[in-house]
Amino acid sequence: MATNAQAAGGQHHRGEAAGTRSGLNRVDLKGWAKAQLRADQTRRTRPHPRTTPTIRAAAAAVPVRTAAKATTATRQKALLAPADAAADATQPALVLYDTAGPYGQLGELYAMATANLAGHFGTVTAKPVQQYTAGMIDSYSAVIYIGSTYYGGTVPDAVPAAFYADASVSTKPVIWMGANIWNMAGAVGVAQFTQKYGWDPTTSYYEDGGSIGNVTQVTYRGQTLTRTIPAGQDGGVLRPNVLTGPGYPAVTRLAEGLDSSNGHTFGWAIRSSNLTYIGEIPFAYVSEADRVIAFEDLLFDALAPATAERHRAMVRLEDISPDADPDDLRAMADYLYSQNIPYGINVIPVYKDPGGTYNNGVPQTITLAQRPQVVSALKYMLARGAVLMDHGYTHQYGNVANPYNGVTGDDFEFYRAHVDSANNVVYDGPVAEDSSLWAQTRVTSALAQFALAGLPRPTLWTTPHYAGSAADYKIFSANFSARLERSLYFAGTLSGAPSDPNRFIGQFFPYVVKDVYGTKVLPENIGNYEPEAYNNHPARLPADLIASAKANLAVRDGVASFFYHPYYPVQPLKDTIDGIRALGYTFVSPAAL
Repeated sequence: MATNAQAAGGQHHRGEAAGTRSGLNRVDLKGWAKAQLRADQTRRTRPHPRTTPTIRAAAAAVPVRTAAKATTATRQKALLAPADAAADATQPALVLYDTAGPYGQLGELYAMATANLAGHFGTVTAKPVQQYTAGMIDSYSAVIYIGSTYYGGTVPDAVPAAFYADASVSTKPVIWMGANIWNMAGAVGVAQFTQKYGWDPTTSYYEDGGSIGNVTQVTYRGQTLTRTIPAGQDGGVLRPNVLTGPGYPAVTRLAEGLDSSNGHTFGWAIRSSNLTYIGEIPFAYVSEADRVIAFEDLLFDALAPATAERHRAMVRLEDISPDADPDDLRAMADYLYSQNIPYGINVIPVYKDPGGTYNNGVPQTITLAQRPQVVSALKYMLARGAVLMDHGYTHQYGNVANPYNGVTGDDFEFYRAHVDSANNVVYDGPVAEDSSLWAQTRVTSALAQFALAGLPRPTLWTTPHYAGSAADYKIFSANFSARLERSLYFAGTLSGAPSDPNRFIGQFFPYVVKDVYGTKVLPENIGNYEPEAYNNHPARLPADLIASAKANLAVRDGVASFFYHPYYPVQPLKDTIDGIRALGYTFVSPAAL
C-alpha cells in the first residue's frame, strides 16, 4: 500500500517527515497520568498541615557547605559546552531529576531534554535529585528541577531537605517544573513560602472544579501555542493558587493556560522572587507550535537574561541523491541565489532501489560519480550560496522494506521501523548489526563517494529519518562539526544503566544546542512542505510552516528552520520564504550557526 501510494504520485520520497518524532517512546504515559491524578486527589482530600518549620529553621536544620566547585558522576561530567557565542551565561546550570517510583524512568528522559536546551547557554550538569547536597546551588548559575515523580502516599519524598532549604533562601534562579512544589512549601513552612512567593502550592491542584479539564493552548509573549494530549494521557497542569492582600508579593503570570472545557485561564508559568514555576513538564506530545516553546524561551531569563531579540531562519534542500533531476536543482539554486538566501543541501551519495520500485522492477544502484550532471548541478549550487551536508550513505537499509520499499530517501538507514495496521510508523530499534564500527563504516563510505565525485568533504550531517542509536550519534559527532536535525535521546545515556534500546525521547530545538551526546546540533523546528497526508501525518503547506515560524517568534533569539524537497515546484518554496520573511526573520546559512 505504501509503495503504491508513492508511485502514484511520482518519485517523491517521504523525507525526514516519516522519521519526525517528538515526545516519548515506549513510556506508559497513561499509567503515569492516572497515578499522578490519583495522588493529587488524595492530597486534596488531606491538605498539607500548616504547622511546618520556617524557612530559617529548615535551612538551619541542614548543614550548609561552603560553595565549592561541584563534581559530577562519571557519566554526567561536562555534558555540554556553550553552543552559541551570543549566549552570555558562562556559569554551569544544574538539572535535577527524579528517579524514584514506578515511573522513575521518566526523569532521565526529561532531564536529557532539559539539559539539551540548557546546552545552548553553557555547561550543564544533570544529577538525580537524591544526589543534591547542601550548598550545591552556589556552584551553579541556575537550577532546574523536573518533578516527574509525584511524591506522596506510597512513594516517599526523595527530594533532599537541603534542596528545599537552599532553593528557598538562594538568590539564584530556580526553575521548577511539575510535581512536588507543595512539598517544598511544607518543608520550609507554608506561611514563609507564601510570604516570599505570593502563592500557596499546598492548595494548588491539577484539577479545576473536579476535573483536569482540557488545556489546549498556552499564550506566551504574544504568541498562541498549542497543547494537544491524547485522551487518558494528560496528567493535568497545576493551577497555582495565587494569593492577594497585604503581605503577599506580586506574582507574575509569564504564560497563560486556557482550559477550553470551561474557558478558565490560569498561570501556566509564574514567577516571584527567584522561583519560576511551570505547572507541567512540556516534553510529551510536542508539535512545531507547541507550548514547549515557552519553556525554551524562559531559559533565557535564568541563563542569559541580557540576550537581545533576534529572529533568524534557515532552509535546506532535502534528499538529493544521484537520482535527482539536475534541472530541478538548478532551478532551486537560481531562485535562492536571486533572493540572496544561503541554504543547506542534504546529499545522499549512493542511490539504491533494490527492488526496482521506481525502475520497472529492475534493481538499481547509482553513485554520484556515475551522474556527472547531478554533480555539476551540486557544484553550481555550492557556487551560489549552498552548504554541502552529508545525509547518510544510502538512506535505506539493505534489500528490505524499512518501512516502505528499500529505496533511498524513503527508508531508514540506521534504525528499523514498520508501518502498523493503524498506518503509524513504529520504531523497532537499531538495525541488527548496529555498532560504532558499523556506523563508522557507513560514514567513511559516504565520505569516499563525495571525494570520488570531486565534491568537498561535508562538515555537517543529518541522520536519515532522524533516527540512529546512541552509538551512531557519537560516531556522527566524531566525524562532523555539527548535526542539523531532530534527534533521539536514549534512556541510560546519563545514568549508564542498561535499558530498553528503544526507550527514548525525541526532540527538536529552536536554537543551536550542544546535546548530551556532546554534539553541536543545529535546529530544524518547523518541519517541511508536504502536500499530501500519510501515516497519520497531516499535509503541511506553506501556511502551516509560516504559522509555526510565527509561534517561534516567542523565542527571543530563535531560528525558524525547515526543509524542502527540490522535486516539488519552486512556488511553494517561494510562498514559504516570503511568509517567513514577512514575520521579520532573516535567512542565514547553516554554516553561520
